[in-house]
Parts: sequence; structure tokens; C-alpha cells
Amino acid sequence: MQITIENIILIGSLLLLISIVAGKTSYKFGIPTLLLFLAIGILAGSDGIGGIQFDNPGVAQFIGIVSLNFILFSGGLDTSWSSVKPVLKVGLTLSTLGVLFTALGLGTFVYFITDFTLFESFLLGAIVSSTDAAAVFSILRGKNLGLKKDLRPTLELESGSNDPMAYVLTIAFLSLVQTPDKSLWSIIGLFLMQMSIGAAAGFLYGKLSKWIINNINLDFEGLYPVLAITLMFIVFSSTDALGGNGFLAIYICSVYLGNQNLIHKKTIMRMFDGLAWLMQIVLFLTLGLLVFPSEIVPYIGIGLIISLFLIFVARPLAVFLSLIPFRMKLRRRFYISWVGLRGAVPIVFATYPLLAGIDKANVIFNIVFFISVSSVLIQGTTLPIVAKWLHVALPSKAKPLSATDMLLEEKPKTILDEVLVSSHCQLIGKKIVELGFPKNVLIAMIERGDSYITPNGSTVIEDHDKLVVLTDKQEHLDEVRKVLGTYANEQEKPVEEEVNS
Repeated sequence: MQITIENIILIGSLLLLISIVAGKTSYKFGIPTLLLFLAIGILAGSDGIGGIQFDNPGVAQFIGIVSLNFILFSGGLDTSWSSVKPVLKVGLTLSTLGVLFTALGLGTFVYFITDFTLFESFLLGAIVSSTDAAAVFSILRGKNLGLKKDLRPTLELESGSNDPMAYVLTIAFLSLVQTPDKSLWSIIGLFLMQMSIGAAAGFLYGKLSKWIINNINLDFEGLYPVLAITLMFIVFSSTDALGGNGFLAIYICSVYLGNQNLIHKKTIMRMFDGLAWLMQIVLFLTLGLLVFPSEIVPYIGIGLIISLFLIFVARPLAVFLSLIPFRMKLRRRFYISWVGLRGAVPIVFATYPLLAGIDKANVIFNIVFFISVSSVLIQGTTLPIVAKWLHVALPSKAKPLSATDMLLEEKPKTILDEVLVSSHCQLIGKKIVELGFPKNVLIAMIERGDSYITPNGSTVIEDHDKLVVLTDKQEHLDEVRKVLGTYANEQEKPVEEEVNS
């Protein structure tokens, strides 16, 4: 079946519907949803029952880059700085040195067991060197897997921030394959330029995006997610145009925004959560359509050998070498090694050699595809089991709750109080988003004269407003009073109520 303008919407919507329905029941059988999306794409492709003819690596690469923008941005928005900060050094070490060691270790192995040149071997190693953010976020959060101490934020930070390193290594070794006499120093220069510009641009664009979102004063709440999407693409494309790493800039910008007070932040985050899932489905379906299973069969043997070496040798060795400077129990190191999921990102990166037209491009693509599938199948389905074996899993009742979860949990002990804004308060005229309240404090309502207002982040505080404040701890209420520079009347006492979710 040929994809045309007339049938692309019908075909696309049917594939999405099948993917969503299949994904709904996949975990009953222990199968990661992303693998099902990929399988549906393969079945719909030219070698499958759907017979859809799609052989365009350029289009697949474009869809992959756009999808990764949404996936990384959504993951960054949902990343709590307070949980990431204690593991920042470990996570960044894994996302840089860990990726480098994985690429070099696997590349060396490939060089000795295949007829690849040294640079072609390292190129294959670089393509599969990073853990996949879509796979890690989807499986860890989808399974609601509770892990001890800082394991989960470490794994999510690594997977969200290591794609830039893998991208730089892929581009660098691809250029060496094309021009073998090129100096290795040029790779170091490329790496430093990409990472430094990407990091600086991500932070600066994060500050600028926060100012734009909080000050643009759009008339419709639904336009704020559209604005965020626009800013996301500007961050990626402009950073790339400056010679920096757009993926790194996207992630840093989104982590910054996710930990700031933004107008209609909940609306933005919910929209990106849904779009991230949509992009994951579209990405895996597209890559499934791009694959010709009949071409993979001859490489199953060598692909399995390389995949097993990556899972059981290269990844663990890279993790252990990277974490030498840090004190960490062996079982935690082993679990980090096991959560080395490869997914869509390596397949997207494998389209670069295809478009460059190098000799081994098709072989590399088919081997990378097999590695990604086997990684998700072997590692993705066993994460909870291995966590229990290594005693790093939390009992289901002991899983930590976020501040929002604590407030919305069924029948929590919640403090509800009214705080009057006095005429001498310095915050009169400021928006709620600019007040700097604790994150687990909710202004449920504002009594203003004879009317009651349901506030949002753009609501401006006025003289003699009475704020109905909801929180879970008395000290947070005290902090609200401190921020407002006002105090409740002595006769007013916090009222503890049972609040249903």
C-alpha cells in the first residue's frame, strides 16, 4: 500500500488506535508498550500484513528529531531539581564518561569480531552508547517502580541527559569514517563546542522562556502549551544553528522551567505529557515502517552476540569505571548497569550513516535495530524482577509520594487556612506565579470583596484579598505568611479537615 495524501490520515489514525489499545493491555503480559508500537509498525510495513511502502530515512530522521524534542522536554519538565541535585554528579558522569566508555568498549569488541574498520566499529558503538529516555521514562513511570534512595532520579537523569553525548560521538565517528585522515583533535573540539554552547543556551533560554511565559499575558489558557512548544523548537533549532547541541539545550531548558513557577504550568505539563506519548507512538511506528524484517534476518546472529556483549559486558564495565570516584553499593551499580535500555534513539541515530551513504550503513542500521529490540525485550521486561533480586526495590506501600500526590491522596490530613493580604504588603500587584510560595501550597480560592475568585498563575494580588490556602504542613503555611509579610489574626486558627481527592 502506498501512503498518499488521501489515505495518510486514515492509515495514521488507525495505527495510533491499534497502538493505544494494544498498549493498554500490554503490561498484563509483561511486554513494554514501546516494543508493541514498534511491532505494529513492522506488521504494517512492506514486509508485513499492511504492505505500506515506506523507505525514506530522511523523513524518519526528521520525525525522530521532532519526537525526541517532545520526549526530552516532557521528561525535563517532570524532573524535580530537589531529587536530581543530590545525584547530579553521578548522573552527569554516567551520561558523559559512561557513554564514552560504552562506545569505546563495544566498538573495540565489534572491531575484533567483524570486518568493520576501526572507525566503523566505533561508529556502531557510539550509535548505541546512550540509554533511551523514552524507554526509561515509559517503563519506570509506567510500571510505577519504586526504587531505594536516589536510584530512580539517577536513572532518569542519565537517560535524559546522555543523548547529547551519544549524538556528538555519532557525528564525530561518522566524519572519521568519511574522512579517515581527519585529526582526532577535531573531535575533541567538536565535543567541547557542542556541549558548552548547548549547556549555556539551555540555561539562558530557560530563563528567557520563563520570562516570556509569565509576561506575555495571552487571552486563552490553551495558547500557553502552544507557546511552550514554539519556545521548545526555537531552543533546539537556534542552538543547533549556533553549533551547540540542541538536545542538551532542550533538556536543560525544560528542567529549569519544570522547577519554576509558571502561569498555567499544570496545563502545559499535562499537554506535554500527552504529546510525549503521542510522539513515542509515532516514532516507534515510523521506525517500524522503515525496517525490512527480511533484511534483518541475516544479521540476527551477529546482532545477538553484539547485543549480549553490550548488556552483560560493555554497559556494566562502563558504569563501574564511571562510578569509581563515588561511594555506592555494588547492588546499586549492578542495577544501574541493567537499566541500560536502548530504544528509538539509537535507531534514529542509525539513520545518519544511511543518509551519509557510507558502505556499511545498511548493516549498521539492521544491527542497531536488533540491539534496540533485544535490549527492550530482555532488560525492559525484567526491571522489577532484577530490582527485587538486588534488593533495591521499595515495597509497594513504601513508594515515595510527590508533594502533589500527598495533597491529592485520598483523605489526607490537610491544613486549610485563610490569610489576609494587608495594605502594606509589598507583593500587592504581583502575579501569583511571582510570589515564590512553596510548591506544595495551593491557593484554592481568593475572597475579594463580595466575590470569590478561582485563581491561576496570572491572577494579580490586590489589597485586602483573603487567600484560602491549602497545604500539608504547618511550616509551609508559616512560610506563606512570611512571604506575604502578613499574619493571621490571633483568633484565626488553622483548621484541619479531611479533603477528598
